Amino acid sequence: MSSTEDDIAAPAPASADRIAFHRLARLRPRYRWWRMLLTGLLGITFYAAILLLVMVPVGIASALIPEWGAELQILLGTMEFFDLDRPWLLVALVLPLILMIPALLLASRIVEGPGTGLLSSVEGRLRVGWLGKSLLLALAVFAVYFAVSLGASAATGTDIAPDFSHPNLWIMVLLVLLLIPFQAAAEEYVFRGYLMQLVGGWLRHPAFAILLPVPLFILGHGYDVWGAASVGVFAIVAAWLTWRTGGLEAAISLHIVNNVLIFLFGSVGMVDANATSGTPIDLLGSTAAMVVYALLADRGARRRGLVRTAPAPITPSAGANGTHRLDAVLHG
Repeated sequence: MSSTEDDIAAPAPASADRIAFHRLARLRPRYRWWRMLLTGLLGITFYAAILLLVMVPVGIASALIPEWGAELQILLGTMEFFDLDRPWLLVALVLPLILMIPALLLASRIVEGPGTGLLSSVEGRLRVGWLGKSLLLALAVFAVYFAVSLGASAATGTDIAPDFSHPNLWIMVLLVLLLIPFQAAAEEYVFRGYLMQLVGGWLRHPAFAILLPVPLFILGHGYDVWGAASVGVFAIVAAWLTWRTGGLEAAISLHIVNNVLIFLFGSVGMVDANATSGTPIDLLGSTAAMVVYALLADRGARRRGLVRTAPAPITPSAGANGTHRLDAVLHG
């Protein structure tokens, strides 16, 4: 078997000379068991500071401009952030989530030193080519899923005819296409990047890193039992993909396509983008789509020859070659 084939074989939690995604925190130059906890605390501090920098000017403007004050009251009192009459509500929903990315990366760099790219993949960077291919794959799978789901709804007499008449439709479509990809990526960096590596720094087996962050992800979404179950399945599939492919790209693609399609269909009235409830049929359908995508993405990663593990921490016997390999991951 060639060295390339060794790299793309089913990844072990860690081996004598390779390390999987969930254990990458141990490659950071300042690694200690407690440092990722400190990264989280500092990240929360940075995040709060960034939010204040955004919210204070908005609060002052709302106090001075009555119209802004009235809109702010609507924002504070609503649970429905997708409203074609008020597209800015979507911005208010997703912008705070997007801001988690700079807060996390800055905290990680300060506390753990060089190698923040290891939060993206085993290659120390976001693999843009693989991201694009997995996006196309997720779009194909979920286009079929939504076609079947909407077709089944139409067969039962539900009106799913698209409505393109709203004057703010194209503003909403533009906001969805511009903002949702960053919102999806932010959640992946926190839940599948940071939290998986936090757990993986302590516990070797990948099952812990895959499963333990799931309840936190579910708590971040205010759904009923069936909706929560679907969110839980999503979290497990995304984490499994992250471990199997050695990076966040396939999970980010899944998240982007799922959210963008929901909001786009919601923009034309074909689905309820504010829905917080589901059914067993919804759970089965979404689970099937996610599992099909995960299996195809895993197969695609194999065929592409994607590197799915990284060089293990350097030992005194590793020599110059080992040092060069680690440096390439941290700074490449």
